[in-house]
Amino acid sequence: MIRITDVSKRYGDMEVLCNIHFQLMKGEFVFLRGRSGSGKSTLLKLLYREVDVSGGVIEFDGVPINTMKKFELRRKIGIIFQSFELIEQKTVIENVMLAGRVLGRPLHEMESEALRLIERVGLTDKINAFPPELSGGQQQRVAIVRALLNKPLLLLADEPTGNLDNETSDEIMVLLDELHKEENIAILIVTHSDRLLSSVAKCWMMEDGRLYEQASF
Repeated sequence: MIRITDVSKRYGDMEVLCNIHFQLMKGEFVFLRGRSGSGKSTLLKLLYREVDVSGGVIEFDGVPINTMKKFELRRKIGIIFQSFELIEQKTVIENVMLAGRVLGRPLHEMESEALRLIERVGLTDKINAFPPELSGGQQQRVAIVRALLNKPLLLLADEPTGNLDNETSDEIMVLLDELHKEENIAILIVTHSDRLLSSVAKCWMMEDGRLYEQASF
């Protein structure tokens, strides 16, 4: 589904990523681990085109993503951020539906899917709550639902448990694993935490801008 071939990224004279080769198949669940500053988040930004490559090619289903319109790519990719990125002045369902609004989806279609997903993650009783009224784990569940609203083929998660305690982190990882199977999507999770890796069969390591496949856990 995603194929990265000889990709590099430079900011001026600084090379952040060097000759990256990577393939993510439909339905895979993969971790990308490495220390802060190793290039993990930059690679994610290249995948959803917040920044563009300096060299090489990234393809989605055989199509170079730099030839795709950004809204077309965003329909295929859902994104979860460490800091949740929820709008405090909007309710849970408003935050979720915002993901569909920016892509121009019909209101009735979005609302039906939003309600289904909110119920799935156990937040039906919080549907009209505002983010400051929620715990960190509840906010991350909202962020996950928002990322899934447009039925993406790929879910990218940048340190999705970085702001959560260990117990809540484990709950979120169990939820992501379940949703990966139920929604039939590929998931790529960026993390620096080794403790999250035990439930995943495939892992890649980023070090000094280079990517290495690791043995199964």
